[in-house]
Amino acid sequence: MQIIEGDFSPPSSRIALLASRFNELVVERLIAGARDTLLRHGVREDHLTLVRVPGAFELPLVAHELAASQHFAGIVALGAVIRGDTAHFDYVAGGAANGLMQASTAHRVPIGFGVLTVDTLEQALDRAGGKAGNKGSEAALTVIEQINLLRRLRAGS
Repeated sequence: MQIIEGDFSPPSSRIALLASRFNELVVERLIAGARDTLLRHGVREDHLTLVRVPGAFELPLVAHELAASQHFAGIVALGAVIRGDTAHFDYVAGGAANGLMQASTAHRVPIGFGVLTVDTLEQALDRAGGKAGNKGSEAALTVIEQINLLRRLRAGS
């Protein structure tokens, strides 16, 4: 049986970090985790581009633009949606998740989902470098693996 999978070898192509400004305390930690992981895995600093949007709901539109530009082999989407007292959370979290998935599949560009969808600020901080790790770092690893997997699939491996 042939097995095809990605690995964590450094891609030689450009990667975009797409981050929301809302919940900046949390998102800055996600950015730091993603950036550190990409650099530690051999991605060159000059192959990284940070793009900012106002909030998580705005991530999908800009992800579509970045993916369509064909300048980036992968995108790491970073944000934090913290549940409040209204249904706003459901619309923003669901819209961001669905929109990012659509951008990825429409343009065939891997998008790592580093958008936290949590109930409390404490949970967000735990997932942005606290006791639950750093989901920005995990999203960056996913992008590296997916870039390499797609490269192999497209090469006919």
